[in-house]
Amino acid sequence: MAEAHDAVEVIVAKRDGGALSDSQIDWVVDAYTRGAVADEQMSALAMAILLNGMSRHETARWTAAMIASGERMDFSGLSRPTADKHSTGGVGDKITLPLAPLVASYGVAVPQLSGRGLGHTGGTLDKLESIPGWRAALTNDEMLAQLEGIGAVICAAGSGLAPADKKLYALRDVTGTVEAIPLIASSIMSKKIAEGTGSLVLDVKVGSGAFMKDLGQARELARTMVDLGTDAGVHTVALLTEMAVPLGLTAGNALEVRESVEVLSGGGPADVVELTVALAGEMLAATGRDDVDPSEHLASGAAMDVWRRMITAQGGDPDAPLPTARESHVVNAPSSGVLVELDAMAVGLAAWRLGAGRARAGDPVQAGAGVEWHARPGDVVAVDQPLLTLHTDEPDRFERALEALDGGYRIAPVGTPYTPDPLVRDRIS
Repeated sequence: MAEAHDAVEVIVAKRDGGALSDSQIDWVVDAYTRGAVADEQMSALAMAILLNGMSRHETARWTAAMIASGERMDFSGLSRPTADKHSTGGVGDKITLPLAPLVASYGVAVPQLSGRGLGHTGGTLDKLESIPGWRAALTNDEMLAQLEGIGAVICAAGSGLAPADKKLYALRDVTGTVEAIPLIASSIMSKKIAEGTGSLVLDVKVGSGAFMKDLGQARELARTMVDLGTDAGVHTVALLTEMAVPLGLTAGNALEVRESVEVLSGGGPADVVELTVALAGEMLAATGRDDVDPSEHLASGAAMDVWRRMITAQGGDPDAPLPTARESHVVNAPSSGVLVELDAMAVGLAAWRLGAGRARAGDPVQAGAGVEWHARPGDVVAVDQPLLTLHTDEPDRFERALEALDGGYRIAPVGTPYTPDPLVRDRIS
């Protein structure tokens, strides 16, 4: 049992720039989870942390206290090594879908405990739920059996993992403290460490469509999370990846599943393939399989076989037609030239307004809604050729989606040079 403290004493210590002691951290996280520390007190502490930061030791202890608030999963009984991936979220980021079966096709267990979308970033579970029959909720026994037998599972995280995080996350959202790096890092890593994976690869997005717009901030977050994983005995690596331009050619639930299946079929957009293979390489290397080229199992169909078994095991029909939206609207290129800009945030916002995302937890999403783009930055386009297609079941949503896209793309005269930023900006280990 943690030594008893007083909430005001803990708040004042951090307000005045001090370091919190281990017992203060253990007590305040536990007491907040139990309801003994009030929301307004934790709000004040979160703001003090945002303004004054936390040391590596404080952040590690805070993360450990969040893990201790709930249960821990144990994969040590599996015959396969475990590797997991976490993305900080972006637009068109469907990478988990092809990645999990790809890595599993090499004999690694991939437990992808995923979430639902909120705001402009899509949720992996929402995407998969557009597949007829597929279910996100599995018991721990079902998950372990699927990991042993098939190697990949994408499912909802149980409410027992780091319950302190769920409560604190909701509070940060309404108190302007979401951006506190120690709190972001401990939120992500408490769940991932409690999940029990042996190794973890982090995909930290940077750019307009990402949570971290600035490379320096993204690097600080990545470093903090890698340190937390390492301190907890999890082999952790982070890639900083580009999110100024949306990934692939689609944003939306069923649209992104279709694109993921194209990647698993050996095709699909080059950037989605590149990032999937880069992350797979890191996950495989972490489990001792640095002797393989993951792109081979995309080409051979080995990854597709695992995908079909994974979807079927969770009640889905991998051959069923995916839902499509009832209405569509085409945006044509206003001029000829080179597409030099396609802003990820504008596209993500448009997809959200079309019904692909939700404003509040628990809101329904449309399976068929979203945005397709028919050109990527660097492509030459002709006047009046289709540039984007918007999809929704409710045509009154088109107007606000088009407002989101206003100024979100730019066409420069033919011959204008365009040099894309590299997809993988940095690696932190």
